[in-house]
Amino acid sequence: MLLFVLAGLSLFSSCNEEWKDEQYEHYVSFKAPLNSEGVTRIYVRYKHDESTNFKLPVIVSGSTTNDKAITVNVAVDPDTLATLNIEQFQSRTDLYYEELESSYFSMPSTVDIVAGENTGLLDIDFTLQDIDLVDKWLLPLTIVEDPSNSYVPHPRKNYKKALLRVMPFNDYSGTYSGTALKTFLRGFEGDAAIVKSDVPVYVVDDNTVFFYAGTIDEKRTDRRNYKIYASFDEQTKQVTLTSDNPDMEFQVNGTPVFTVEETMDATRPYLLHRYVTISKIDYYFTDYTSVPNATIGYTVRGSLILERKINTQIPDEDQAIEW
Repeated sequence: MLLFVLAGLSLFSSCNEEWKDEQYEHYVSFKAPLNSEGVTRIYVRYKHDESTNFKLPVIVSGSTTNDKAITVNVAVDPDTLATLNIEQFQSRTDLYYEELESSYFSMPSTVDIVAGENTGLLDIDFTLQDIDLVDKWLLPLTIVEDPSNSYVPHPRKNYKKALLRVMPFNDYSGTYSGTALKTFLRGFEGDAAIVKSDVPVYVVDDNTVFFYAGTIDEKRTDRRNYKIYASFDEQTKQVTLTSDNPDMEFQVNGTPVFTVEETMDATRPYLLHRYVTISKIDYYFTDYTSVPNATIGYTVRGSLILERKINTQIPDEDQAIEW
């Protein structure tokens, strides 16, 4: 009986020692989970003439704590971007992601992870003045192998890569509800309307955004021709709609206005609901490219509503907003 007890104690001690050992390798990876589009959206506050910092976590995986100082090498990875575009869009080159130009960001080539920690932060500074979001900008990054083998990049491709879809934001950008904005064939405003559930609205500068006319969206090859700019005057609460393309024959009827309302959540007192409503929208435009040798006129009327949920307990603005 004593032998069985001693054997059991020995086995138990052995298991404890094994638990202290590493269960799998200490691999290095980015913390950049992919969405359904195969990219990671990151939201960066637009600042006209200033840089905005974004911190991308670089982590050491494993069931035990990293016990040594590591300097991780990172680099821009255009090859992975090229592969992503082919996998996602095949021959639709008009839908390809564009590599973010170096003039729009700066970052170090290394990240330090100190002993006793499993995470380091890659500081990326974005300067996004004059960026045109008709193009789908993406910053592709990879963890570079270390010749001295002081660390091992994660063997899974998606873990050692970060495909960052850079989305600048201001107080008026985001995905608006479009259910109250109706698009009619011009001259048939009394007939059935076309309605989009969501209307993406993109940053131009601190107080200006753009969206696409009518039902045109990011999937149209000619979307660049149908940008409508909306400038918000915080004093008069008026919205000025303009276009820089005379071929679309853009015409505004009346002056849109906007309101901003903020309320705290009834059940989550730390959550702020911020609503931006653009009303009295009424404009004409001509689609001159979708049908060869023909033009189609549209009237668009109604309103747009943006809801932004903000966790007031989180100090970092981009993290506080529930995107």
